[in-house]
Amino acid sequence: MAIHFDGSGDEGASENIKCYATEDYAYEESEVQDANLSHLQEHFETLIPYEYEDGCGGFGDVILNVKTRKITVERNERFEDYTTSSYEV
Repeated sequence: MAIHFDGSGDEGASENIKCYATEDYAYEESEVQDANLSHLQEHFETLIPYEYEDGCGGFGDVILNVKTRKITVERNERFEDYTTSSYEV
């Protein structure tokens, strides 16, 4: 089971919790259809990292591996970068 979250510009959203029929989770692959897990939505949302939506935002997944009974939170941060160069002519 997993929930995907995505945020930027001080706004964020999480998708509905989904069930996946696979040993290794891959976002949007091997999704089990017709699995109603809405009763777990709030529990998964509490595990989403705080302030993931601030600035450029972050995105990722909260994953529950039922077989191993482990929860993994994967968070990716977005950031802005720039390069400055100067030269004389």
